Amino acid sequence: MIVVAENLGRWYGQVAGLNEVSLSIAGGITGLVGVNGAGKSTLIKLLVGEIRPSRGRIQVLGHEPFANRPYFRKIGFCPQQDALYDQLTGFGMVKFLLRLSGFSPAQADRTAEATLQRVGMTDAMHRRIGGYSKGMRQRVKIAQAIAHEPELLICDEPLNGLDSVGRRDILELLSELGDSGVHILVSSHVLHEIENLTENIVLLHRGRVLAQGTVPEVRDLLTRFPRRIEIKAGRPRQCAEAIMPLEHVLSVGIIPETGVIKVETRNIDQFYRDLTAIVAAGELEIGSLEAVDAGLEAVFDYLVD
Repeated sequence: MIVVAENLGRWYGQVAGLNEVSLSIAGGITGLVGVNGAGKSTLIKLLVGEIRPSRGRIQVLGHEPFANRPYFRKIGFCPQQDALYDQLTGFGMVKFLLRLSGFSPAQADRTAEATLQRVGMTDAMHRRIGGYSKGMRQRVKIAQAIAHEPELLICDEPLNGLDSVGRRDILELLSELGDSGVHILVSSHVLHEIENLTENIVLLHRGRVLAQGTVPEVRDLLTRFPRRIEIKAGRPRQCAEAIMPLEHVLSVGIIPETGVIKVETRNIDQFYRDLTAIVAAGELEIGSLEAVDAGLEAVFDYLVD
């Protein structure tokens, strides 16, 4: 396990940033997800050794993070805040930080250039950061975090403020880094995009862990809630009438403008089986069927509510 936390708590006066958090995180890419204020940034500050726990314990890569210089060399941190120097070039920024880390001038030159090429900044590395787009600045932040080849990369809201193209590019970059063997912890409130990046997630809310596991494992928690399905059929009214008597169906409605049938069921697997049997008997023709609450966003909404 790269991260182990036991009864972890962090208080700010009378306010709990984290409360009784226990979790274990294995290697690969893991998403820390939750709405703003869920405790993600507090957990990351504990992970990078910026603050110490108020109670409990945390170990990362076998180290207690706070004030631990040998540990700091094992991790790379891409913070949410932008603290880049606009007057420097991307190359100059990464080289400067490598020199602070103890690299010789020649080593820093070679490493900065190779790392910026790795994150897709080959053509722009010698331009001033002040002229960079948000996405380019984010790439430089990731470059400085991985230039010393850390075992673990920690990214706090790396998608924040990016447009759709920028978010896609950063997700692709993180995926490539993960494929190359870098362990990554990435926090975000953009839940569906984290779902596209990794199967492994930790759901945080109000300083506590709501759920942890793979997306399918967390999605299985939905079995305690009604599920919603939308169906497009050639004859919507006939389809609705056939579905309505099913024992596990709670409600059926038709959207007049589109003819889409909205179904709520307490047993989605049985619903699929029953609907398949009805279609196989030649009673209905189904154009499309979609479980509208199957994504990670819906799981989070249900658990929070």
